[in-house]
Amino acid sequence: MSHLLDRCDVIDVLEESAKLHREVQVQLKDGHHFVDEARDVVTQSDGEWVVFRDHDRMLVDDIAFAGPAQPREATYRGKT
Repeated sequence: MSHLLDRCDVIDVLEESAKLHREVQVQLKDGHHFVDEARDVVTQSDGEWVVFRDHDRMLVDDIAFAGPAQPREATYRGKT
Protein backbone atom coordinates (compact mmCIF):
# COMPACT_ATOMS: atom_id res chain seq x y z
CA MET A 1 0.00 0.00 0.00
CA SER A 2 1.42 3.37 -0.93
CA HIS A 3 1.09 6.53 1.07
CA LEU A 4 -0.19 9.56 -0.79
CA LEU A 5 1.72 12.69 0.14
CA ASP A 6 -0.27 15.82 0.64
CA ARG A 7 1.12 19.31 0.16
CA CYS A 8 2.19 19.65 3.82
CA ASP A 9 4.15 16.37 3.61
CA VAL A 10 5.99 17.60 0.51
CA ILE A 11 6.86 20.86 2.26
CA ASP A 12 8.13 18.95 5.32
CA VAL A 13 10.41 16.79 3.14
CA LEU A 14 11.77 19.84 1.32
CA GLU A 15 12.36 21.79 4.55
CA GLU A 16 14.19 18.79 6.04
CA SER A 17 16.36 18.61 2.92
CA ALA A 18 17.25 22.30 3.31
CA LYS A 19 17.98 22.00 7.02
CA LEU A 20 20.00 18.77 6.90
CA HIS A 21 21.59 19.28 3.45
CA ARG A 22 20.27 15.98 2.12
CA GLU A 23 19.23 15.24 -1.43
CA VAL A 24 15.61 14.49 -2.25
CA GLN A 25 14.02 12.78 -5.20
CA VAL A 26 11.34 14.95 -6.75
CA GLN A 27 8.61 14.00 -9.19
CA LEU A 28 6.73 16.82 -10.86
CA LYS A 29 3.07 16.68 -11.79
CA ASP A 30 4.09 16.77 -15.48
CA GLY A 31 5.99 13.48 -15.02
CA HIS A 32 9.56 14.82 -14.96
CA HIS A 33 11.74 13.76 -12.04
CA PHE A 34 15.15 14.65 -10.62
CA VAL A 35 17.36 14.41 -7.52
CA ASP A 36 18.57 17.62 -5.91
CA GLU A 37 19.04 19.36 -2.57
CA ALA A 38 16.51 21.95 -1.45
CA ARG A 39 18.14 25.19 -0.29
CA ASP A 40 15.04 26.95 1.03
CA VAL A 41 11.25 26.92 1.04
CA VAL A 42 9.84 30.43 0.70
CA THR A 43 6.29 31.73 1.10
CA GLN A 44 5.43 34.63 -1.18
CA SER A 45 2.19 36.31 -2.20
CA ASP A 46 1.98 34.11 -5.30
CA GLY A 47 2.53 30.80 -3.48
CA GLU A 48 5.14 28.65 -1.78
CA TRP A 49 8.36 28.16 -3.69
CA VAL A 50 11.26 25.76 -3.23
CA VAL A 51 14.78 26.85 -4.16
CA PHE A 52 16.98 23.96 -5.29
CA ARG A 53 20.76 23.77 -5.53
CA ASP A 54 20.97 22.70 -9.19
CA HIS A 55 17.45 23.34 -10.55
CA ASP A 56 15.36 26.46 -10.99
CA ARG A 57 13.08 27.44 -8.15
CA MET A 58 9.57 26.07 -8.55
CA LEU A 59 6.15 26.21 -7.01
CA VAL A 60 5.54 23.55 -4.40
CA ASP A 61 2.13 22.99 -6.05
CA ASP A 62 3.96 21.68 -9.18
CA ILE A 63 5.51 18.82 -7.16
CA ALA A 64 3.63 15.51 -7.07
CA PHE A 65 6.11 13.65 -4.82
CA ALA A 66 9.23 14.39 -2.78
CA GLY A 67 11.17 11.90 -0.68
CA PRO A 68 14.68 11.16 0.55
CA ALA A 69 17.10 10.23 -2.24
CA GLN A 70 19.02 7.92 0.10
CA PRO A 71 17.67 5.77 2.93
CA ARG A 72 18.26 7.26 6.34
CA GLU A 73 21.34 6.02 8.13
CA ALA A 74 20.51 3.94 11.19
CA THR A 75 22.65 5.48 13.91
CA TYR A 76 22.57 6.55 17.53
CA ARG A 77 25.12 9.30 16.90
CA GLY A 78 24.01 12.49 18.59
CA LYS A 79 21.61 10.76 20.97
CA THR A 80 22.18 11.09 24.68
